[in-house]
Amino acid sequence: MTLPGHGMTMSDLVARHARTSPDAEALIDARSRRTYRELDERVNRLATALTARGVSPGDRVAVLGLNGTEVVESWLATLRSGAIAVPVNFRLVAGEIAYVLRDSGAKTVIAGEAFTGAVREACGAAPSVTSVITIGGDYESVLAAAPPRPVEHAVPDTAPAFIMYTSGTTGAPKGAVLTHRNLLLHAFSSIVTQGEADPYRVWMSAAPLFHIAGLSGLLPVLITGGKSIIPPSGGFDPAATVRTLAEEGVTSCFMVPAQWRAVCAVPGLGGFDLSRLRRLSWGAAPASTTLLQTMIDTFPGADVCSAFGQTECSPVTTLLRGEDALRKIGSVGTPILNVEVRVVDDAMNDVPRGDVGEIVYRSPMVMKEYWNKPAETAEAFQGGWFHSGDLVRQDEDGYFYVVDRKKDMIISGGENIYCAEVENALAAHPRISEVAVVGVPHPKWGETPLAVVVPADPANPPAEADVDAFARTRLAAYKRPRHLRIVDALPRNPSGKVLKTALREEWNP
Repeated sequence: MTLPGHGMTMSDLVARHARTSPDAEALIDARSRRTYRELDERVNRLATALTARGVSPGDRVAVLGLNGTEVVESWLATLRSGAIAVPVNFRLVAGEIAYVLRDSGAKTVIAGEAFTGAVREACGAAPSVTSVITIGGDYESVLAAAPPRPVEHAVPDTAPAFIMYTSGTTGAPKGAVLTHRNLLLHAFSSIVTQGEADPYRVWMSAAPLFHIAGLSGLLPVLITGGKSIIPPSGGFDPAATVRTLAEEGVTSCFMVPAQWRAVCAVPGLGGFDLSRLRRLSWGAAPASTTLLQTMIDTFPGADVCSAFGQTECSPVTTLLRGEDALRKIGSVGTPILNVEVRVVDDAMNDVPRGDVGEIVYRSPMVMKEYWNKPAETAEAFQGGWFHSGDLVRQDEDGYFYVVDRKKDMIISGGENIYCAEVENALAAHPRISEVAVVGVPHPKWGETPLAVVVPADPANPPAEADVDAFARTRLAAYKRPRHLRIVDALPRNPSGKVLKTALREEWNP
């Protein structure tokens, strides 16, 4: 529980709904359906068990498991015991898991049975870990042996709730410390910005739970007492996803662009009853205007909303609302409630509207710090604003457009080339399914663009001359890719972001 008069935690929200609507369904996965009463009791039992194992307020509990209700229970029990939850990417190998355990100083690990070997090896290199509970192993017996009485720990809402490790595509992952207040203010702000809570009645997210999109998407549902559908981990099945949307009456759904592309292509999509689907949300990776138009055409009765931000911001900072989806297609919208933004140059001077600069934030939803990394924290908050690393421009109406990641921008012959702009232009080519653009060395210009393309039809990929001719009518000469590579799939991290470092290493001519 929180200190008297000092707000609420995620765990408090569950306890509240267990009292007011105990029989309402809270969590559903492929194997179980939990009401709020059942969820609250299981959370109490697990929190009691964690406390008996020496977990105290402020300690860290790492949670590593495939998508399922047990992962959410483990988070909530950790928070109820006053500790800090550390979601761990289940795709990591033992050495990478060990890094997270050591860096966070985790005391207990709750992990899926499929990861027993990797966790055992990782714990051998992480001396802070004193106990392990195994989902699919002793997890249920641990709960059964523990009393269901509430654990009474006074937790201020300014205390850390989660340490979310960034994807680490450009170096060692950093743990973003998100407080209870960060996350709950983000949930309230999202609901208010979007104007209504009803679409959160039945929520589904195809994001892995260890990702910030998986975590933050659950919070508005917990606030409103809605139902969350947790799809299984593993290979994304677009046909199964559509069936779940129809059978569970999903009202709001989040997926990354690649997943929405696959859903829109499901044969016989029009035969499913998706009339209750009110809001389609996407984020975590760029979406082409071609895909957005396809989503709008495929689901005419739903708002298509783009959520933009990053882990350190809990995560959404700007939102393109459904009514603007066509009028401002390609934009990531305007700031949500409680987010203040600036677009600045390297010296922290505001750039003129329409010019490209880095978007920086000030908000009560921005993380407290990077765990045990004071130098990186100071750099991120240089000048009193959180530096996103995202390059954007703002139009005359105040809407933001993402141009590129600051680290991905190509400088060719002194000209700035924004990869996202080139990718968006090429994505409209009828024979291109996906495209990523990276800079590669050039003896005269320093570097030039290379386009890595996934063809719409693998048996009939676009030719380099064809793509160049297409680009000539859409891009200035210096922006056009000088090289083309055809691949079966783009390399991505678990968040759905394209691993451009891997592309640069592989396709450096």
